[in-house]
Amino acid sequence: MSGEGRPALAGEAPPQSVFQQAYEGQPPWVIGRPQADVVALVEAGGVRGDVLDIGCGTGDNAIFMAERGYAVTGIDMVEKAIEIARANAAARGVKVDFQVGNALELDRLGRTFDTVLDAGLFHAFNDEDRARYVDGLGHVVRHGGVYHMLVFSDREPPSQGPRRVTQPEIHAAFVEGWRVLEIRPARYEHAVGDKGYAEAWLASIERTG
Repeated sequence: MSGEGRPALAGEAPPQSVFQQAYEGQPPWVIGRPQADVVALVEAGGVRGDVLDIGCGTGDNAIFMAERGYAVTGIDMVEKAIEIARANAAARGVKVDFQVGNALELDRLGRTFDTVLDAGLFHAFNDEDRARYVDGLGHVVRHGGVYHMLVFSDREPPSQGPRRVTQPEIHAAFVEGWRVLEIRPARYEHAVGDKGYAEAWLASIERTG
């Protein structure tokens, strides 16, 4: 786990305070629009039914899906992010159920969803929390539902920032009760540097158990 005074290095899980402190300024993952690969996923029919956006931040992806007619719940552990998300939704005139919530305590939501989106959260966990997170997903993804994950990939050169995730790691994390439908190259857009994105995977994983 990284220290409080610097960003997490690749392979480390940042402490919760890093995310909270980020919202004292402009977090690098806030780009003011939905992720392009999330837009493409929705337009291709990859989202259906009730939707949960885990680690929703300021709500750009959740609001986009709500504007397309989906019933969307968004959770984030940072209260300020949820406050901004609620204001953004109100400004756009759409309804999203934004809640302060811990991604490692998904069972507390007490309900399930047809589609669960994670755009930039899975790669923030260490090995122990990754296992807890996947276990929690089993409480919120309905049987036959799909979990979509946009995650930094090992195609992105090593440097500071989130862990780089390999395809074998994704397959290893989702075994009993899950079926990996697809893992395809994608981009995780951010507000760092001139490039503006990191190489990513977009994985679609069905709940079978």
